[in-house]
Amino acid sequence: MRLNAQFPTRDIGSDPAKMRDWAQAAEDLGYAYIEVPDHVFGATARDGWSPLYNETDPFHETFTTLAFLAAVTKQIRLSSGVLILPQRQTGVVAKQAAEVDLLSGGRLRLGIGVGWNHVEYEALGAEWKTRGARQAEQVKVLRKLWSEDLVSFSGRFHELCEVNIVPPPVQRPIPVWFGGASDAVVKRAAELGDGWMPIIAPDAQAEAKLATLRGHLKAFGRDPAKFGIEGWLRMNEPDPQRWAAAADGWRKLGADMVMLYPMYRMTRFDEQIETLRRFKEVAEG
Repeated sequence: MRLNAQFPTRDIGSDPAKMRDWAQAAEDLGYAYIEVPDHVFGATARDGWSPLYNETDPFHETFTTLAFLAAVTKQIRLSSGVLILPQRQTGVVAKQAAEVDLLSGGRLRLGIGVGWNHVEYEALGAEWKTRGARQAEQVKVLRKLWSEDLVSFSGRFHELCEVNIVPPPVQRPIPVWFGGASDAVVKRAAELGDGWMPIIAPDAQAEAKLATLRGHLKAFGRDPAKFGIEGWLRMNEPDPQRWAAAADGWRKLGADMVMLYPMYRMTRFDEQIETLRRFKEVAEG
């Protein structure tokens, strides 16, 4: 089971040298992927709604950061973790992802989600209620734009007539993994995805979700051996024993990868590097 590193977007600060040093430390430690979180806007609480992240939480722009990380690393793979796809123009995402894949030598994975922040959708002029259906169609369009020399497509949300992306990505197509754990997302991932990235504990609920996923994969005629699983370990405090137990739980459930997902803040750079080192130590046993 491989280990992935979440880019500490809220705590790394604005010094490019530290971003470079952190990424190179993750690569030197042997992490499989660096995953860059995504939010365009911060938002204040309102009308009884409180955001998981608010107007004080910094988020580096996803594709620009991935391109920077591509330039300062050599082998470690790169991923969005996860890009809120339905609030974006599909063609622009296809172009940005293709460029990052090109600049990284084919190291990109596109992790996608539907998001939880309706305020962000509204501020971007995107439709909140149709986000699931839009995401499903977007994946089909993305794959065509990355794989075909000239694309035409007519759907509910997209009308393309003989358009293309030049230069194309190295990977044709770029792998797409789905984040989220709702029943709709699990089914959508099984139908359209290359993998699934749930933020749930490795417990009986996760085991049931995996059984449902395997059922959907079978129904769609897909090979489970070619479909990836990455457990995200959401942690509210720096507790290496809990990290190790969660990683072991996902290992027993057959996950291909796990990633530590700290909800707590790490304001010191040395703490961010030590977390990389310590998680790898305890998760590998």
